[in-house]
Amino acid sequence: MKIITRDIPPRAAWALEQAGIHPLLARLYAARGVLGKDELDDGLARLLPPTGMKGLAEAAVLLADAMAAGKKLCVVADYDCDGATACAVAVRGLRLLGAQSVDYLVPDRVTDGYGLTPPIAQRVKARGADVLITVDNGIASVDGVATANALGLQVLVTDHHLPGPQLPDAAVIVNPNQPGCEFESKSIAGVGVMFYVLLALRSELRRRGAFDGPSTSSGQSDGPSTGSGPSTSSGRTDASFPVRAEPVEAAVRRPEPRLDVLLPLVALGTVADVVKLDANNRRLVAQGLKRIRGGALPCGLASLFTAAGRNTKGATTFDFGFALGPRINAAGRLADMTIGIECLLTDDTGRGDELARSLDAINRERRDIEGGMRDQAMQIVETLFDEGDEPPAAICLFDPDFHEGVVGIVASRVKDKLNRPTFVFAASQADGREHELKGSGRSIAGFHLRDALDLVAKRHPGVLLRFGGHAMAAGCTVAEDQLDVFEQALIQVAEEWLDAATLLRRLHTDGPLAPEYRRADLVDTLHREVWGQGFAPPVFSEEVEIISQRLVGDKHLQLKLRHQGQPVDGIWFGRTEPLPARVKLAFRLDADEWQGVRRVRFLVEGAEI
Repeated sequence: MKIITRDIPPRAAWALEQAGIHPLLARLYAARGVLGKDELDDGLARLLPPTGMKGLAEAAVLLADAMAAGKKLCVVADYDCDGATACAVAVRGLRLLGAQSVDYLVPDRVTDGYGLTPPIAQRVKARGADVLITVDNGIASVDGVATANALGLQVLVTDHHLPGPQLPDAAVIVNPNQPGCEFESKSIAGVGVMFYVLLALRSELRRRGAFDGPSTSSGQSDGPSTGSGPSTSSGRTDASFPVRAEPVEAAVRRPEPRLDVLLPLVALGTVADVVKLDANNRRLVAQGLKRIRGGALPCGLASLFTAAGRNTKGATTFDFGFALGPRINAAGRLADMTIGIECLLTDDTGRGDELARSLDAINRERRDIEGGMRDQAMQIVETLFDEGDEPPAAICLFDPDFHEGVVGIVASRVKDKLNRPTFVFAASQADGREHELKGSGRSIAGFHLRDALDLVAKRHPGVLLRFGGHAMAAGCTVAEDQLDVFEQALIQVAEEWLDAATLLRRLHTDGPLAPEYRRADLVDTLHREVWGQGFAPPVFSEEVEIISQRLVGDKHLQLKLRHQGQPVDGIWFGRTEPLPARVKLAFRLDADEWQGVRRVRFLVEGAEI
């Protein structure tokens, strides 16, 4: 491992400090590309306006027309946390805006597979729906949309995944990554896309006279303006969207609903989907966290915090990514994501507690399965290369006992250990596909996984039955007898694209930690900031003295360190090998409490040995 210190532009750090930012935060922000205090403004008014998102105006008109005609709406979700939160945001938001009939359906990972497939379209029609709305999927569902069209369904696709060579023939597509879309935040999650659709729909309904005034006495906007003029609570005409002639009858007019109540769900889905936290995503997350800390969150989400042993008053992005997100994802991996969605939809505290406990139990089962699979995977890895040799440029693993719901997590663990693009496969459990293997991949910096799959598909037609995904995560299906061909093809691409320097694991850090910043109150300050993918949480690095070290639980290294002349506790989770007396460590800051006293400790991320 190579520990690398991020560059800190001195002018940017100085400017932030002069603007009143704490010196440590100024240094951290500058190292992450923040040039001015205005970039840290997380107010709702600073969100990107919806006007730049292609298809948004048409989606608002489609939904408003459907609601006016009393049509039945059905949301088709994905079975991960982004899909679950996007579904909950869609259902809650549409009901808030006056939709009288909103249903949802989430495919089963094993029996249905991903996205809007023809059978899913048929099930939606059988439920009596008139309008089908996809969330966090659909951009690749060419056949599914065609089936839905043939059945007489109107299809609105809302997605954020990269499109393939052919777009589905939906009535409207809203996806910032579709050709011709000028929306600046290409990293917005599926739940964020749906939130923007609701903002546009509210604007369209307002234009039609659906509301008789603001829902709160403050009259403050709870989202960015959808027009070129200033944002107001009611009676505004937005030149950016076409005005429809169908007014809403005065008898059904009601106060204009606030959509900021959905932001806790938007924040959770955004962080859990590990999308890049650009400025717009950071604002969405910050706004969601503020509401959660203030107690303004759905009761099922509050129940999840309790089940995970986390406190809403101190909610952090860490809670989203490592406590709540995995519990919701576990339902889609091992059971039925309907459990997760219902937990996010319920307004009954008792039912929320019950569903959250179920999700917690499923997640414990997921951890047990993952642990066994991870051990099996590491044993297989050891057979791929001799001790002392470098691993292959890419890793492909399969065992008949692997569970397809957990292959992505195991791929991530192997990738982290070996710093190689990794695919883990399991036998498909779907009827009629007994000889297919479903794989989930995770990648490293410099290796775009979906592009690599696309190249494999072009070089070896027919090997990949299906594939899709992002730069850092992707999925694919191969015939069992073609796995060796796929493995060698992927390794060949990796050997062409990756060099020895790229394959050396690098850990980017923020350099030494000044001793005056080794304080529990500053740990709390850091934890409350918005960190995540593309805006990495602070990791410091410097040479320390190892005073003592011992194993705890047979798999973690507990440390007594000397940092800048002062003793500090430390722990390295998952490390069993001893460290030399002096070593350069990379570490995060944490605080634990003992006998009422809070003390700083170092959570070790890596070492340069």
